[in-house]
Amino acid sequence: MNTSQRPAGRHFLQIPGPSAVPDRILRAIDQQVIDHRGPEFGALGREVLAGVKEVFQTVHPVIIYPASGTGAWEAALVNTLCAGDAVLMVETGHFAALWHKMALKLGLKPEFLGGDWSRGIDANEIEARLTADTKHVIKAVCVVHNETSSGVTSNVVAVRRVMDKLKHPALLMVDTISSLGSIDYRHDEWGVDVTIGGSQKGMMLPPGLSFNALSPKALLLSKTATLPRAYWAWDDMLEANKTGYFPFTPATNLLYGLREAIKMLREEGLANVFARHDRHAEATRRAVRAWGLEILCANPAEYSSVVTAVVLPAGHDADRLRDIILSHFNMSLGMGLAKLKGKVFRIGHLGDFNDLTLMAALSGVEMGLELAGVPHKKGGVDAAIQYLAECAKSKTVAKIAA
Repeated sequence: MNTSQRPAGRHFLQIPGPSAVPDRILRAIDQQVIDHRGPEFGALGREVLAGVKEVFQTVHPVIIYPASGTGAWEAALVNTLCAGDAVLMVETGHFAALWHKMALKLGLKPEFLGGDWSRGIDANEIEARLTADTKHVIKAVCVVHNETSSGVTSNVVAVRRVMDKLKHPALLMVDTISSLGSIDYRHDEWGVDVTIGGSQKGMMLPPGLSFNALSPKALLLSKTATLPRAYWAWDDMLEANKTGYFPFTPATNLLYGLREAIKMLREEGLANVFARHDRHAEATRRAVRAWGLEILCANPAEYSSVVTAVVLPAGHDADRLRDIILSHFNMSLGMGLAKLKGKVFRIGHLGDFNDLTLMAALSGVEMGLELAGVPHKKGGVDAAIQYLAECAKSKTVAKIAA
């Protein structure tokens, strides 16, 4: 006999992605597959290809792959670079390290500027390295906008400003997999050449779609790039996309979901979406500080609005805390990755997420800290409640004044 007990209520998925999928998107996905060569699909394709540009804040093409974000990393590199090209990358966390590893496997020569995972990109360091590159050997600068592993958001605008100041011709590539649809990101205005995105975080979809947003410069360089590419080739995709179709079988039902996600982001308004994520991140940080615990991100200007990485006191295992919270409260928290394993846990606060959902998540963490015997102070949840109540009051007063 199976003696395991079914947990009542819903599971709280508070990892920093995949995020919980809203019912509207689940219902949109739950349809019969249609002919991906027929006219109904062509209309769907044209609608999502146009709509996703709004999320990237670009007027230029966005390519949609049936793949994880890792596939979009590869597509960005192989469509623009040649074997042996030098690439400048920055170690802001686990995912920056994985992108660096991929560049090595593809036969590129990535230079990896080291970091301790508690800080974002130092534009001055980028400037010094590019200044020394007088022969313009470096062909691309690759940065992660929001490092999910560390809860650090880097200043992409500062990197672009440095590149423009030096008139360095390298491409600027940015991974926005965990920030797209959650943190303000402007592909065109910020002068990014290739932006990499994914479906399973701020876009509120299941895993399975990824994106490359392109600049005219990136498209031009793709004509002379020599790294092997077939499935990832932009030219084949762009040609088929002109009429809303794809050169291979697309993830039709995920595209239904993408159409619904774009509608939801429009209805709330991107500015409101970003403000909501900022508010929930600040409430989370106030709870962490009230508990007397340390936030991994060292620079307040770089705090992430989608995930907060919390450092446990020495001698306490973050994975044990996560296991206790899962078993008692049916809530999943993000684990510490690579060199942060067992040292931090991560609270995801992104996607289709509201004040009450956050309060439930923080309550689960505070109860878990008590059960796990982790030294902490009481009142983290109260601190978050007070902040959110103040925000709600200010919003109400502003509405009345208007």
